[in-house]
Amino acid sequence: MAERQLTQVLTQLKSSASTLSYSDASSLLSKAKLLLLQLNALTPTATQNPQLLVLARETYEQGALASIRAKNSEAFTRYVSQLSGFYELPADILPPNPQERNKVTGLYLLLLLTLGRYDEFHSELEALHVRQGVDVEGDKYLGYPIKLERWLMEGSYDRVWKAMKKGEVPCEEYSVFSEVLTGQIRTEIARSSERAYPSLPLSSTKSLLFLDSEGAVVEFARSRGWLVKDGQIIFPSTIAAEGAEGEEAQGEDDKQEMSQMVIENALGYARTLETIV
Repeated sequence: MAERQLTQVLTQLKSSASTLSYSDASSLLSKAKLLLLQLNALTPTATQNPQLLVLARETYEQGALASIRAKNSEAFTRYVSQLSGFYELPADILPPNPQERNKVTGLYLLLLLTLGRYDEFHSELEALHVRQGVDVEGDKYLGYPIKLERWLMEGSYDRVWKAMKKGEVPCEEYSVFSEVLTGQIRTEIARSSERAYPSLPLSSTKSLLFLDSEGAVVEFARSRGWLVKDGQIIFPSTIAAEGAEGEEAQGEDDKQEMSQMVIENALGYARTLETIV
């Protein structure tokens, strides 16, 4: 009886995933976990009925996805922790479902990436590489955060922008992280701009930062302490350096050159996008 009810709850969760409010999803998940408790299947064991293990795993996977859609990272992390025991069971005890496992794992990698927890990101990757039967680079869910991390480290922000566009993400849940990554990239491009140029035209800065209007650029500029004058963005380093003389170290020259490359790549992509539109 309880097993049939659990199956019905999971069917409702999966069929209405995109339309359920987080409150309704949480209510259904609570009901599912109470049924798992009745069935003594809240935690995985090697002696557990395989069908109950499948139902329990699906419950936690649905909980993880619902938490991400609601941008509840703490709840998502708890579900990932609960799922780890199921994912470690041998295939002869619990038949694997690679698509859902890789989707949840890829989302966890994205979360670590947006939080800047790079050591944990790479530790998770190492664990994936030693797991038999997992094509990490080729999988659409696992490969996505790996590529983003690589491009972010290279400063290839144009590639990251393109990958975060609607239609490029592997599924709906992955787009939740786009807003966070967009903010991080804007901040990094802003820092590179300050190092690379004394000033930039307002219109170029709009394209560079992928902002919707020049008004949004002015607002962003003020938050960074930039001066907006005569259609130009003037960076604080330029203002501070006016009238001063001095020599720059080679390290600063290298930084400036690298920053210019980052900005030119991002500007090139922005201009191409505008041409297409």
